[in-house]
Amino acid sequence: MTVTSTTTHASTLSASPRVRALLRAAVGLGILVAVVVQVGAEPFVAGLAAVSVPTAAIALGLGAIATVAAAWRWRVVAAGLGLRLDRGPAIEAYYRSQFLNSVLPGGIVGDVHRVVWHGRGARAMADAARAVAAERAAGQAVQLIAAVVVLILLREYASLSALGAVILALVGVVAVGAIIAAVSRRVRVILAREVALLRTAFGSTRAIAGVTAASLVVIACHVVTFVVAAQAVGVDAPTPQLVSVSVIAVLAGGIPLGIGGWGPREGVAAWAFASVGLGAASGLAASTAFGVLALIAVAPGAVVVAASARRGRDHARREGAA
Repeated sequence: MTVTSTTTHASTLSASPRVRALLRAAVGLGILVAVVVQVGAEPFVAGLAAVSVPTAAIALGLGAIATVAAAWRWRVVAAGLGLRLDRGPAIEAYYRSQFLNSVLPGGIVGDVHRVVWHGRGARAMADAARAVAAERAAGQAVQLIAAVVVLILLREYASLSALGAVILALVGVVAVGAIIAAVSRRVRVILAREVALLRTAFGSTRAIAGVTAASLVVIACHVVTFVVAAQAVGVDAPTPQLVSVSVIAVLAGGIPLGIGGWGPREGVAAWAFASVGLGAASGLAASTAFGVLALIAVAPGAVVVAASARRGRDHARREGAA
């Protein structure tokens, strides 16, 4: 094999979405392993053992509220782009999306499935992709702003410094994207077009208010779930301090590495808990319990996936009979 063909093959692999997803999962797993090696396996085991029927029930309830709010946010953005999206199917699709994101590498497979499902139904694949991407990006932006505001209001400045490091990491990712856009005219043209289209989606005060309100509900549900997880593993801390580190850990869970947030969340949680004097082991235990509760919260998505697969098989059977 020549050097050129080898380079081309490597380039093709690096461009493959599947390879990129696996690489992100590997990085997340590496972070998780590094944290466990550093802190020890006992907090990880304690986090798994702390999950109980009451905490699972709380997670399911909060997960349902968060899913309904996230589906509402998606519908608001889709409506701004002129796409119809009914409430019931949107909630089902969002449950399915969250479940797939939680169990498959990369953390975006569920979102891709939402795009395909909605795009086929609306016969507007490009706008469906814009709606999903904009909905997720808007949620992350509100979460970032809310985290800063909450920590300032709680006067948890030690946690705010830890959050600053997470923000710097996110800014670095955005900076890389900006550099790519700056050196590529084609990318600049595409971005300008997408920004113009998204201005339509967020062009009204009502749309911005709806997206913001829905995002705050989602964030609150996730933070409360993390607080419940921390209390379940025995973390004894004032409520403002516990909320502050939970906000940071939940934000880190949105980093697209690992599977279902595992890896970056545990690393940042251990660091954040240690920075406020609660101990890295407590952060790892709480984050582990939260990871299990988060998976339980989206478990109804597995039912939706199974029902969708069954409908698909029935449809194929009818087509074959016809």
